[in-house]
Amino acid sequence: MSQYSAKVYNTVDAIPAQDWSSLNTQNNTYFSSDFLSAFETSNPKITFKYIVIYDKLNAVGLANIQIISLSIDVILKNIKISNTAKSIFRFFLCNYPLKIMFCGNVFLSGEHGIILNQDIDKKKAFLVISKAIKDLSSLKENRPLHAVFVKDFYQESLHITDHLLDYNYMKMPVEPNMIFKLNSKWKTFEDYTDDLKSKYRVKVNKADKTSFSLTAKLFNEDDFKVYKDELQQLYENTISNADFNAQVLNLNTYIKLRALYKDNFIVKAYFYEDKLVGFLSALDNNNHLDAHFIGLDYELNKTNAIYPRILNDYVRLGIERQVSQINFGRTASEIKSTIGAIPENLVCYTRHRHNVINKLLKPFIGQVKIKDFKQHEPFKT
Repeated sequence: MSQYSAKVYNTVDAIPAQDWSSLNTQNNTYFSSDFLSAFETSNPKITFKYIVIYDKLNAVGLANIQIISLSIDVILKNIKISNTAKSIFRFFLCNYPLKIMFCGNVFLSGEHGIILNQDIDKKKAFLVISKAIKDLSSLKENRPLHAVFVKDFYQESLHITDHLLDYNYMKMPVEPNMIFKLNSKWKTFEDYTDDLKSKYRVKVNKADKTSFSLTAKLFNEDDFKVYKDELQQLYENTISNADFNAQVLNLNTYIKLRALYKDNFIVKAYFYEDKLVGFLSALDNNNHLDAHFIGLDYELNKTNAIYPRILNDYVRLGIERQVSQINFGRTASEIKSTIGAIPENLVCYTRHRHNVINKLLKPFIGQVKIKDFKQHEPFKT
């Protein structure tokens, strides 16, 4: 009979090697010890914790915990609620900065917070994780902790994750993950554009034409070291324009990911008159191309179509590598839909650490809505 328990580790390296073997994370890049370590060792401003679930002595699950500081204004920036509700949020969450515990990777969209072995009772194991998160949030070493945020879950997982509601969590709407499904018949970029309706094909081709003055280069390990500061600045330009960003990634993370995944971790850079003006990043991951962060010079974006060119080049990379889909992540949902991406809804859960404040906030969390966008249908059929 299964008997689940939880243990918290403060670093990836502290988790015993036999546990990694038992967790069988080899086929899930985002839960491999090397991937998690790249983020942990490159981002010292974040507190990392790892909850390992055991069935007696065997590791059968893992939850990735990140504790960060975040402004309430960042949280409110991308949600639609009344000014009165915003004032109430600010009243109850008045300390700056807020200290929030995330279960999940704050830098990624998708189910990258919890992994459970296939042959276990996932509902029971998830309940053990839920209790472990509650216990962790109550520790003195993590105070003052204002809220807990458990992210992101697909619809098919909700029969398990809705148990968080029993711990007084509230469902919180978030921007959808934008997914681009590739047609296996596409062998070239022209095959893709041929399938677009006329006005969308014109738009895609215009992006290539307008960005013709850009010189593109795939970066290697040496390029990362040479251009690290410029990459960091371009990335921070982009997240400062984003509706929501929980934390600034230290791009030393990319140097480590490149060393780990070689050509499967892609950074493509764009130069204008020998000046670095933009980049894209992506991970070729089990027949998916996962778009990571981008960066661009906004002063040159309009005249040189840097961002539209980046989107076109993601499609090119997907076709070249013959992946089944591109995971574009959140933000800029409408423009991503013009090239063929469709929304995949995700569910998150949140709660304030104090029960009384949590109850008072619950009606206002229910009012939260994500900004609307127009979903385009660019394909002929």
